[in-house]
Amino acid sequence: MLCSSVRVLIQRNPRILTKQFSRPPKPTHLDYLPVSSTTSLYSRLKSDFPSGSSRLHVHQKTRTPTIGLVLCSLRSDRKMASQSEKPKSVHEFTVKDARGNDVDLSQYKGKVLLIVNVASQCGLTNSNYTELSKLYEKYKDQGLEILAFPCNQFGGQEPGDNEQIVEFACTRFKAEFPIFDKVDVNGEKTAPIYKFLKSSKGGILGDGIKWNFAKFLVDKDGNVVDRYAPTTSPLSFEKDVKKLLGTA
Repeated sequence: MLCSSVRVLIQRNPRILTKQFSRPPKPTHLDYLPVSSTTSLYSRLKSDFPSGSSRLHVHQKTRTPTIGLVLCSLRSDRKMASQSEKPKSVHEFTVKDARGNDVDLSQYKGKVLLIVNVASQCGLTNSNYTELSKLYEKYKDQGLEILAFPCNQFGGQEPGDNEQIVEFACTRFKAEFPIFDKVDVNGEKTAPIYKFLKSSKGGILGDGIKWNFAKFLVDKDGNVVDRYAPTTSPLSFEKDVKKLLGTA
């Protein structure tokens, strides 16, 4: 038969300073409280002790040698929420620009985005960069932004560093749209933004990016509305861009 109290053992992580709970904590610290208090105690512990600083062991005292053990790892509510909530918009991501600075994509709210993985030494480079520049020049004042992400995963055709990549695009093709940090678009090191893009719009032969210059069209609310193959020329879906811009 259970008695009317529980034993609560707080085990400190010596590398992390914990807040005071009822009195200065020791490596092992015992408190006895009524059974009815355990729920409120657990809630208090979650707020009083930093994430990862302690583990809560609740022992129910009995009149027999049997002791029931409940092990509860304290984790911050924020961490748990972040693990369960999936991004719903491109605007929720932060990426790196070519200089390594953080860029919050929420700054593009209200803009139509065309997101492209680019390369400098591909057979598709000339046609795509030329048409992307034309498309941007024509619609940038109406709300179009093109976001270029260099990638060296396809035939090693983007071997340069960020400075070389930007210089190539701006000098040879007069590209005025932003060029970001080099990323992986497939595999274990896939950039988070590309994980989202691929999960939002799969390709004909699966979600993976097939080659340089795959294109994702994103509406003003950050939703991925269309995906185009590397061989699809940017000007061929101009009507789709105009429709999202409201100028069709």
